[in-house]
Amino acid sequence: MTSRLSKRTLILAVSALCAIGIVGGVAYAASLKKGLKVYVIPKNLGNSYFTTADSVKTGGALAALKTLGETGTETSGTAATAASQLPAIQASIAKGANILIVSATDPTALCSTLKSAAAKGITVVTYDSDAPTCRSAYVENAPASAIGESEVVDMAQEIGSGQIAIVSAEASATNQNVWIGYMKTELKKYPKLDLVDTVYGNDDPTTATQVTQGLLQKYPKLKGIISPTTVGILAAAQVIDAAHDIGKVKLTGLGTPLEMKAYIENGTSPDVILWDPARTGTIAAYLAVNLASKTITDKTGQSFTAGSYGKETIGPDGTIDPGGTTTFTKANVGQFSF
Repeated sequence: MTSRLSKRTLILAVSALCAIGIVGGVAYAASLKKGLKVYVIPKNLGNSYFTTADSVKTGGALAALKTLGETGTETSGTAATAASQLPAIQASIAKGANILIVSATDPTALCSTLKSAAAKGITVVTYDSDAPTCRSAYVENAPASAIGESEVVDMAQEIGSGQIAIVSAEASATNQNVWIGYMKTELKKYPKLDLVDTVYGNDDPTTATQVTQGLLQKYPKLKGIISPTTVGILAAAQVIDAAHDIGKVKLTGLGTPLEMKAYIENGTSPDVILWDPARTGTIAAYLAVNLASKTITDKTGQSFTAGSYGKETIGPDGTIDPGGTTTFTKANVGQFSF
């Protein structure tokens, strides 16, 4: 016969196991918080890449937040600069944000504000472009090495040898600089490819158009352009097309299939690389809500479920690698809707 003391001990033990989420040897996550105020802050508004990554219509971050029962708001400036993005971050904090999901235009310029937010108990997650020292975790688009290396390989296959240039986004953007670093390393394997210049379009169509035009004027023997930015590659394609340089100057880089379809099909840009931006946004949303709900920490090995994308695991340096890239060509570009 069990004594009253042993019964009480058993009840307390079971209660303790339930509190930490273990009954019968099976672990389960505590419930996610509902009604959190989440601000999704891309580099800039009006950028088709971030529209895909963030919006409800495309199944991006805001759709995930709605599914999770949170209050999601997309906000930023209109220019992809820290001066434009920072006021939106500051305003979000002032409005009582519980979570900030940020694509960093300039880690140095944003870090003080993001650290201040974290000190107030706000969960800070980055996506697309990192601010490594002032966030809990980061969702990268795809392995950075694969992005940089594949763009060089594609260019080498297209032209074999000759002068090439890079049309980047912002000079301060973490993701752009990391990818370009891997490009330069990969270029060592292709001594016949001569990188003559890197210019910056600041993810602004007008600026990207101007710097591409400048490249064609400055380097009449230019044979290829790599643009690791969806805004830059579209602008470069339009410049090459308008200048009737199709075939003379080959273009590759990161672009959305819908925007680049015509230029892929007419040979301006025989192939374009990207991932599904909505996947990045969705994973960032699930990650941030789990962190804010304290169902996981930002330590390596922690995992969570990101809706239909399944289980994701935090890797070294608080980084999540959600998968690889897709190359869009004439053969498959019509199969995609983003």
